[in-house]
Amino acid sequence: MDNAGKEREAVQLMAEAEKRVKASHSFLRGLFGLLHIMNNLLIITKEKNPTANKCLLKVAAYAAQLEQYQKAIEIYEQVGANTMDNPLLKYSAKDYFFKAALCHFIVDELNAKLALEKYEEMFPAFTDSRECKLLKKLLEAHEEQNSEAYTEAVKEFDSISRLDQWLTTMLLRIKKSIQGDGEGDGDLK
Repeated sequence: MDNAGKEREAVQLMAEAEKRVKASHSFLRGLFGLLHIMNNLLIITKEKNPTANKCLLKVAAYAAQLEQYQKAIEIYEQVGANTMDNPLLKYSAKDYFFKAALCHFIVDELNAKLALEKYEEMFPAFTDSRECKLLKKLLEAHEEQNSEAYTEAVKEFDSISRLDQWLTTMLLRIKKSIQGDGEGDGDLK
């Protein structure tokens, strides 16, 4: 799919997500007069959010691919914050913070460090995650301008959790910013 097609799909997904969120809000407003349905409000909210989150996450992925990193960061952080307190969804939060940090990293190494600290403070479970440990290794390799250490960290991560196309693309964009890394070297592993 070309960039224009991705952007169209992202806009459609965002519109769908907004429509679902608005529909859930108007439905909830209608129920507020019935105080005995408070438990149902929680159930409805939990049913609606994952659908809206799924659409938002697709928008974030497309935004990052289109190099609209700030938009992607905002969405990943929003969804991560929304899911980190939910016992059923909290393990997904580490992935969203990981993706937000990668987007920060592409833009600026310092912002990535600050974001990483913020995510660890917000969500302490993130600190012990493989994703956080990878980010720290990548930041160190980038700081030292060590392309080999960067590649080795990615290989180690990939040996346990296979990299998808999105992650591969983002990691290659970061790797290209390491001095002395040739443009033709498009291999991470």
